[in-house]
Amino acid sequence: MADRPAPLFRRVAIIGSGLIGSSLALAIARCGGAGEIAVADRDAAVLARAEALGLGTSYHATAAAAASGADLVVACVPVGACAAVAAEIAPVLSAGAIVSDVGSVKGSVIRQMQPLLPDPRRLVPAHPVAGTEHSGPDAGFAALFDNRWCILTPPDDADPEAVDKVAALWRACGANVEVMPADHHDLVLAITSHLPHLIAYNIVGTAADLETVTQSEVIKFSAGGFRDFTRIAASDPTMWRDVFLHNKDAVLEVLGRFSEDLAALQRAIRWGDGDQLFDVFTRTRAIRRGIIAAGQDTASPDFGRRPAPEGTAPAGDGPPPAERQAS
Repeated sequence: MADRPAPLFRRVAIIGSGLIGSSLALAIARCGGAGEIAVADRDAAVLARAEALGLGTSYHATAAAAASGADLVVACVPVGACAAVAAEIAPVLSAGAIVSDVGSVKGSVIRQMQPLLPDPRRLVPAHPVAGTEHSGPDAGFAALFDNRWCILTPPDDADPEAVDKVAALWRACGANVEVMPADHHDLVLAITSHLPHLIAYNIVGTAADLETVTQSEVIKFSAGGFRDFTRIAASDPTMWRDVFLHNKDAVLEVLGRFSEDLAALQRAIRWGDGDQLFDVFTRTRAIRRGIIAAGQDTASPDFGRRPAPEGTAPAGDGPPPAERQAS
């Protein structure tokens, strides 16, 4: 067997061991991307579980302890916690250390972290567009990023060598990499990820609040579409609270457009305009086919989510297979 190439990084510190942090640790270990993987989590129980799962090579109660001596530090925390992480690790960062993150909002991350770092040019924000509705260290799996996109949003003055190294690590972890400005990323993700989550939270909340339909009926008679909304609406509430607070301008912009389009559909239904409804549904069907053609989902029934065999846990329990990943 051929020897593995030298690791891209001597020591990677992963701050936070939720779904993305734990998956990143496993993916780095799988590809040999780091000699050491230092895992930090401020929750003692979560950290103990990460250690029991063998997610890293060392385990630390503070971000500073994990970041000390690291040549890459990745903040795998809710967007609202990025400033606190930057402030904690800044005094212990080695010369030349790269700092990154995995948040779904990028402009806010740059504004929070860059002023606090000793070398702002070594900040390379990243967003792996992959995930599931599950959270915590047990939810992580190494294949989460395979054939998914990781978007890098380095500031204009970022060190090109740092950008190249972060891109190389994500590619080694199985992801496709694209680089774009932070403000453009935030607008794109507002429509492809943030708005769908907001709609899902709202629809499930509306169903729960209907006085004439009981909660047991909602659960018992859920059709596939509603089940998919509940899967999205089960995502980590802290993470998504921070996403909407830190990307509010882009979300409000696309939400305004969505409201206008929804009003147009409402008028079409009221006035029996079947042609308009058919045209909209035909156009949106083509988007679905494009996603399948791009390899970002499968054409399997129930959107690629396999029914559980008899006698096993329902689909969705435990680490999902790659085709069930949600952005």
